[in-house]
Amino acid sequence: MIRLAVRVPREQAEMVLAELLELVPAGVEEREVEPSTVEFAVYGAPGELPALPDLEAAVGDALVAISTSEIADDWDERWKRFHRPVFIDAPAAHVAGAKLMPALRVRPPWEGPQSSPPGDVEEIVIDPGQAFGTGAHASTRMCLELLLELAAAAPVSGPLLDIGTGSGVLAIAAARLGFGPVLGLDHERESVLAARQNAAGNGVEIEVRRFDLRAQPLPWMSEPERPPGEIVIVANLLRPLLLELTRTMQATPRHLVAGGLLIGEADEIAQAFAKELGLRERERRESGEWAALWLACA
Repeated sequence: MIRLAVRVPREQAEMVLAELLELVPAGVEEREVEPSTVEFAVYGAPGELPALPDLEAAVGDALVAISTSEIADDWDERWKRFHRPVFIDAPAAHVAGAKLMPALRVRPPWEGPQSSPPGDVEEIVIDPGQAFGTGAHASTRMCLELLLELAAAAPVSGPLLDIGTGSGVLAIAAARLGFGPVLGLDHERESVLAARQNAAGNGVEIEVRRFDLRAQPLPWMSEPERPPGEIVIVANLLRPLLLELTRTMQATPRHLVAGGLLIGEADEIAQAFAKELGLRERERRESGEWAALWLACA
């Protein structure tokens, strides 16, 4: 197994990550080498990794260093140990009239079910396959937390669009929480396949389509039988794609949960959705260097 790593300046890391995820939809490992430098790494057997010219083109002028190294043959088992179950607490019933919601436990298939009495817990099994998103990343966790809060506060759980569905974890959680119909969208074929397989494995009915946000109009937003004011959108995307969404969304949804943001980007994104679509910030979550927003129709 080979580890292929690139180092870039921290101030350009977000831009580089967006380009790398286009090239490597399975996701990349990120670690801080020093305060001013971030390293992104991908793993694979010889012939499975991106070609060096493609990698260098994706990183561009931001490249500080590139390296390859061999790692232990038991990497697949180490990779499994990296993906651990994630527990999302049920939201506190602090608002009058709020619905009681279950907690969520998201686990990979090689981890067993919760051994203790689960109580009111929805368990979701996600095999990441070649798709990004198992619930472990801070951005995904915060989107799940906000989705639980939204489901508790909403009098009716209606249609939901999951833009950038990855492995389908947010779309599957939404279906389990009562939203429907649920449509997951992703640019990568591997993600579409993984989301469909994970939905089937969890016994939920969601539709998953391949979709290019930069080239196609967003489904549902101009259909008279499904008014935009009834639609909830989850968009766990990076800043450039969220800004693209503010420019191309045809109408204003009822609610929007936006993830994939660095803390310093959250104000910009909240202001862009407010200016273009009249969505107002209802709640914000922060974890480490990441942030997520719950925006609602004013």
